[in-house]
Amino acid sequence: MPIKSIGLGFRPHHAHVARNCGDQRLQAPLTPSGALRYHVCMPEIARFLGIVIGIFPREHPPAHFHAVYGEYAITVEIEGGIVHGDFPKRALRLVLEWLDLHRDELLADWELVQSGRPARKIAPLE
Repeated sequence: MPIKSIGLGFRPHHAHVARNCGDQRLQAPLTPSGALRYHVCMPEIARFLGIVIGIFPREHPPAHFHAVYGEYAITVEIEGGIVHGDFPKRALRLVLEWLDLHRDELLADWELVQSGRPARKIAPLE
């Protein structure tokens, strides 16, 4: 299945999540470029080579995950591999390689998190 990248720039469409997390708020604010650095409500499912992967609770379909690398952030559709946002090319290649290796686990984690249960950790890319 071909992987499509849509370089629309990261849009902070997850502002609603902060309201749904009680007292938890963004640990780091949105940068002027709109990149989400880290969100305490996002269950972290993997971390490798400076890239943090997570899934927000109570999210909209299609099933997707978020990857954060420094000031860059992307959303990646699990089944289609469509990427929304901007990421350094090398880091993006690593995320997509990791996606190919763990697609079934990611879909299972998506279902867990959306039903209010904790995500399972997924092995990092080595």
